[in-house]
Amino acid sequence: MGVWQQIAEYLYLKKKDPNAPKSRWMSYMHGINRISLLMFLFAIVVIIIKLIIRKH
Repeated sequence: MGVWQQIAEYLYLKKKDPNAPKSRWMSYMHGINRISLLMFLFAIVVIIIKLIIRKH
């Protein structure tokens, strides 16, 4: 599976693959990845806002 497809699934932009293996540990890993990706995107937004405010 491609990286962009996986990110789209984490952000709920694409449906999950029904043929993907399902296990408790895999779902934990995907949950942690989803949290870290959302935190990263939030940090990027905060940095951009701070840069915009500083220039004015």
